[in-house]
Order: sequence, then C-alpha cells, then structure tokens
Amino acid sequence: MEEHLTRSGTDRLRVWIWAARPKTLGAAVAPVLVGTGMAVEAGVWHPLSAVLALLGAVLIQVGVNYHNDYADYVQGADTEDRAGPLRVTQAGLVAPETMRRATIFVFGLAVVSGLYLIYRGGWPILVVGVASIGAAIWYTAGRYSLAALGLADLFVFVFFGPVAVGGTYYVQALSLPPEVLVAGTGPGLLSIGILLVNNVRDVAEDRAAGKRTLVVRFGRRFGIVAYGACVIGALLVAKVLAFGLVGTEMHLWAAAPLLLLPLAVRSTRRMSATTDPERLNPLLGATGRILLLWAILFTIGWNL
Repeated sequence: MEEHLTRSGTDRLRVWIWAARPKTLGAAVAPVLVGTGMAVEAGVWHPLSAVLALLGAVLIQVGVNYHNDYADYVQGADTEDRAGPLRVTQAGLVAPETMRRATIFVFGLAVVSGLYLIYRGGWPILVVGVASIGAAIWYTAGRYSLAALGLADLFVFVFFGPVAVGGTYYVQALSLPPEVLVAGTGPGLLSIGILLVNNVRDVAEDRAAGKRTLVVRFGRRFGIVAYGACVIGALLVAKVLAFGLVGTEMHLWAAAPLLLLPLAVRSTRRMSATTDPERLNPLLGATGRILLLWAILFTIGWNL
C-alpha cells in the first residue's frame, strides 16, 4: 500500500486510511476490550457505553496519528531519509493545512462520541476526556512537546493503560475497583513497547530533530532492555491478577497471557539483533499483535 501511495497518491481514501495508521489502533482497542471484559464478569456491562468508549478511543488514536503526521512535518522531524512508514504530509500527499483540519475534525468526533459518556459518568469522565485529548495534542506540539521532553512513554502508559481500562470500566459500572487499574498496566506496558520500537528505529532522526526521547538520552541498548522489561512485565501483570494478589478473588485462567512468553522473548531478541532501522518496522506490527492477544486472552480468562 505504501508503494502505491508513493507512486500515485490518487486514491484519497487509501491515503487517509494509511495516515490513520491502522496497525497502531490495537493500542486503542485493547484497553477497552479489557475494561469491558472485566465489566461483563462483574455483571455491570453497559453495551452502549462500551461501544461509545471504543469509538472514542479509536478516534483519539486516529487524531493522535494525524496530528503526529502534521506536527512532525511542520517541525522538520520527518525527512526524505525517514526509516519509518510513509508520512503522507511529508510525502506531499496531503497539504499540511488539510491534515491540521482533519486532526481537529477527528478530535471533534471524539468529543461528540463522549458526550453521552460524560452524561452517564459525570465529571470524572469529563476530566479524563479533556486530559486525553489535551495530552494527545501536547504529544508532538512544539518545542516542549511530550515527545521532545522524553515524557511520551509516561503519556502512553497512563492513557493507553490504567486510564483507558479504568475509564471504560467506570462508564459501565460507575465504580472503579483497584484490580481494574492494575489490569490497565498490562496494555500500558505493551503500548510503551510499541513506542520503544518506534524510538529505537528513529533514534538518529530524533536526535537530529532535537527530540529528547528516552532512547536518545540513554541509548539504543536502554531501549532494547526497556522493551523486554515492558513485554515481560505485561505478562507478569496477568499472573498477579490471576492469583488474586490484587482484589479479593482468584481468576486463574486470567494468567492465559503467559502463553505469549515465547512471542515476547522472540520479539525482544529480534529487536536486539536488528541494526537496520527499516527492518524494525515489522516489529511494530508484531508488538501490536502481542498487545491484542494479551487483551483477548486476559479478557476470556477473566470471565472463565
């Protein structure tokens, strides 16, 4: 698809789908799946709230991707030598102003999808919604963006982990037990893993553009070790919850994500052995699949 866009750029729908970066949307879907699965087990499932939470999460993720596409081009972070997937603004397939307007439009849709959730959940959901969109914009906005300051990892962990899982559960149950927030650390850690692959791949470009990511600050080896810690740590989160170390009941089948250990080890070894930045691109999809599989296995196991 990328080659097609590079050659012609005539299919506008495909351009916008590519800019939305579908392979990253698992980071939005997984925590909503976990939060909803835990709500089902607790007998507090609220279908409309679950669907709207999913829609809002996906729209915010697409908005983040559009904004990154725009902001990285405007700030000079994306160049012709970029090792990562094609960015449509940098490639000239979408005008910068058009991408900026698309970002505003998508975030606007996210706000609309969240109105009922705010009505149902009250001010906590309003705070979460405003903070999520605000942090998404701050992610790559200007000299003091989260990415430039090296705080992107914290943002990803919080908002794609405990906040997303906890918020999804809360709008259905109108309560928030601690085990739900702990469960959110699993998707949060794996989402950091996706970001680390991106940052290890782009370390040279980020350093040249003045981005102070953790990988730029502490080096490639740090990024690889942190990646392994995140993917293995997410599996341990499932084990902690399965054996009732948080909460009052054991859900032994919730340890099912431990089946992903061979994939986690293989991905870490692959990241360590790969020195060509472009060859890290498939690892983004592989880590995203681990994230989705973690969410599916944990959700099924929690309900058995």
